[in-house]
Amino acid sequence: MVVKSNWQYEKMTKQANSQRLRYDEGCLAAHSLNLIGDRWALLVIRELMFTAKRFSLIRTGMPGITASVLTARLLQLGEAGVVVHDDRQGLYELTAAGKAALPVLEALCHWAMCVPGHDPTRFISPSALMISMGAMMRRDMDQSVEAAAGFDFTTEAFSMRLANQRVLTTAVRHPDAPFVLSGNGNQLAAAVYGPQPLAQLAAAGVLEVRGDIALGQAFVDRFRLHP
Repeated sequence: MVVKSNWQYEKMTKQANSQRLRYDEGCLAAHSLNLIGDRWALLVIRELMFTAKRFSLIRTGMPGITASVLTARLLQLGEAGVVVHDDRQGLYELTAAGKAALPVLEALCHWAMCVPGHDPTRFISPSALMISMGAMMRRDMDQSVEAAAGFDFTTEAFSMRLANQRVLTTAVRHPDAPFVLSGNGNQLAAAVYGPQPLAQLAAAGVLEVRGDIALGQAFVDRFRLHP
């Protein structure tokens, strides 16, 4: 084992802090990017938006990240006051400041619809789909309607309610709703945003629908990819 002296450790810490200050500006956007602008950082926040998770489950939602990079991002987000770690349970969780980034992620979903190149066939995590639905609810339909849905991704599950013109999403163990859609992120994204009806997708074995499929169809029809 190599033991570094105090002056070496302090030197490394100063260098790391200097590297993280990427923009030496008083701009508020630059300050935000100094805290959460590193590659993968916002996606770590995305994966923790609805519930605390262990390291392995965070990686499951981000298959392109290495263990070492994820470790570094979690440490940086911890230093920024965005993520906390429960040593006893081994869970990472967003702070209030971290959860306040949800509108930022939703705004990025809207912006993505204004620029070319989006490929929905690439990997979509459960949290990514849930956040996108919060951004993509249609505003041209009756906003007074209240409805509930369940989404089961095997490793994760969510309940979603439409109420007071808002999408309210909660991580749960077992969804309790009039209908539950089961599948992976890409399969359920196709159900929510794709042209094929739920009955056709279920008959083809693309996903499973438990409960009232008519209510399910009426629910997913309230979402559309739009700028």
